[in-house]
Amino acid sequence: MNLLLISNSTNAGEEYLAHCINNIKDFLGKTKKTALFIPYAAVTFSYDAYEQKVKENFNKIGHDAVSIHTFKNPVEEVQNAEVIVIGGGNTFALTKKMQDLGLIEAIRNKVLNGTPYIGWSAGSNVTCPTIRTTNDMPIVEPKSFNVLNLVKFQINPHYLDAHPDGHAGETREMRLEEYLEMNTDIFVVGLREGTMLQINDNKIQLIGKRNARIFKHDKTPIELSNSDDFSFLM
Repeated sequence: MNLLLISNSTNAGEEYLAHCINNIKDFLGKTKKTALFIPYAAVTFSYDAYEQKVKENFNKIGHDAVSIHTFKNPVEEVQNAEVIVIGGGNTFALTKKMQDLGLIEAIRNKVLNGTPYIGWSAGSNVTCPTIRTTNDMPIVEPKSFNVLNLVKFQINPHYLDAHPDGHAGETREMRLEEYLEMNTDIFVVGLREGTMLQINDNKIQLIGKRNARIFKHDKTPIELSNSDDFSFLM
């Protein structure tokens, strides 16, 4: 497999994809490629607008993107894709649409056979066994929470350590601890803003200046940097 799993599309005060566009460029290589973009996480804006936004940024680095929603046979387009890209938004909406169109197995098989995959936010969530560690509200009900299962661990994108003053509710860490009480055999990676995981076969690397926080049932969470070994996750 060849995966680039990005926590977020936009850092505060920066342009869309600015923090990761050079990583995407390096990941795709020098030969121009046309990525098949899957926009189904978009809810408050159109698929057309999403396609244009991603296309403009890919064009800046010598590549292109075309959205799957513009084709009559989405499964066939997945099977013919040079690169698959899934953008962020609502993970439940994304999952339901991919399930309804029969894309889960098609994408999984394509990526397992070597097609490069890029995802950010919800697009990173759906590479996991399930979407149970997403931050999103379940605005629609998918057939199940099971998704691409390309990696053996769960990701929590946009991971935050903060506990705002005056807030008496659960922190992100407490929410993940609840998940682990019910799912004791799996790791969760808290992927902070501005960071990403690059996976080549069984090699996994953290990219970015901030640590990842690793959770496991009945274990004290650990902080790993981009110089640490993440191979235990695979």
